Amino acid sequence: MNDGRLPPVLRLDAIEKAYNPGKPNEVRVLRGATLQVQRGEVVALVAPSGAGKSTLLHIAGLLDTADAGSVTLNGTAMDGLSDRRRTRARRQDIGFIYQFHHLLPEFSALENIVLPQLANGVTPGRAQARARGLLTRVGVDGRASHRPAQLSGGEQQRVAFCRALANEPSLLLADEPTGNLDPDTAAQVFAVLMELVRETGLSAVIATHNLELAARMDRVLRLDHGVLGAP
Repeated sequence: MNDGRLPPVLRLDAIEKAYNPGKPNEVRVLRGATLQVQRGEVVALVAPSGAGKSTLLHIAGLLDTADAGSVTLNGTAMDGLSDRRRTRARRQDIGFIYQFHHLLPEFSALENIVLPQLANGVTPGRAQARARGLLTRVGVDGRASHRPAQLSGGEQQRVAFCRALANEPSLLLADEPTGNLDPDTAAQVFAVLMELVRETGLSAVIATHNLELAARMDRVLRLDHGVLGAP
């Protein structure tokens, strides 16, 4: 957790977001959403489908911009930065996990973890060594040469976890990371995810419909009608 000297890993201040603004069919998705995530803290984000949790995660992860409000990452305000600097911050400091694995189908499990590291300037040898270490940690090192279509759903998502951690981010954003799996596999995969987060000291915001999984995190927030608060 934060020791009082370091800034929060993520801070969202009064985030507003609407689709079709100013039109009769305007939809206000976020209404002043405010959030601080401390170092090493794991926050569960609970919301019904269509409530805006993916939009919130995309704004936090610098994949989208807010209509109003600010995003601060590791003490640096992201608003107003050039696309190049936002891309660099996203690549170096943020790991993403989605409900579907989104692995590149033409590359092996190992290569899917190596590629983001190469894009971040890591040497091939070092990138491969880290990728193999991560695959070993999640128990799929024996599948390193397999392409995504040759992996089970649980294996695919474990590889996706490794890819998200490849560049050693300070913040992990996960959108229903086990939502595409059957309950038993989801429980096993979620346990692996939490072990990885705890071991690496990551801060994380994990969106989930599963209240049992949410209860295993440090804090639970609910997004309801665009307002973010305690459940």
